[in-house]
Amino acid sequence: MSGLSALDITLLAVAALLVGFSKTAIGGVSSISIALFAAVLPARESTGALLPLLLVGDVVAVRAYRRHADWPTLIRLFPSVAVGVLVGAVFVAYVDDTVMRRTIGALLLTIVAYHLWQRRNRKDQKDQKGGSAEPWRNRHAAALVFGLLAGFTTMVANAGGPAMSLYLLSSGYTKLGFLGTYAWFFLIVNAFKLPFSAALGLLTPQSLVQDAVLAVAVLIGAFIGRACVHRLDQKVFERLVILFTALSSLNLLR
Repeated sequence: MSGLSALDITLLAVAALLVGFSKTAIGGVSSISIALFAAVLPARESTGALLPLLLVGDVVAVRAYRRHADWPTLIRLFPSVAVGVLVGAVFVAYVDDTVMRRTIGALLLTIVAYHLWQRRNRKDQKDQKGGSAEPWRNRHAAALVFGLLAGFTTMVANAGGPAMSLYLLSSGYTKLGFLGTYAWFFLIVNAFKLPFSAALGLLTPQSLVQDAVLAVAVLIGAFIGRACVHRLDQKVFERLVILFTALSSLNLLR
């Protein structure tokens, strides 16, 4: 961590702590980590430095919630996610940091607005019919759109969490179903991204040494998140995910 000030190191440690917390508690919090890394390091370098820490958090999350994953949903998502990652890799190779960041922020805000509109529309349908409304009328179309977006944004800026969070919330998952599916999804997707990130020069020996130190903070954050998640009410959980997603999206538009 040579060349970094004490404040820079503190910010990176807090970001790493939030990575762990997001993986075992509130997924939207990881967006704060993206912003903190980008504030301390150049945007492209921050993307590569954050990826190994996300993988550490993914492994911990899978160990904690592996039995709660919805594999049919994951299988439905992966083809479009793979395409999104490939498109994102090409995008990273040709655009500058500002375009990259603002594109993602605009996309995520659009998703938040759509999710809130859809949730209100679903509530109206439920009230009219006196029963429950189907979260997604066309699950395959939703998986295609959100899979492409999650793959693209996770490749460009490790920002696939908000898109995936909104997809799972809109699909009606409980906390544990959400966390189990989310954990397996990102463990597989982040591992898939590694060779592309290396080929684009986003991973460096220096960043890997830095990550080895910060991994301790990821583990601490994951432990805190695991202890807190069962105390969160489902509605509070959903509102916090949406709130952090919206805040991080606005930050990307700066």
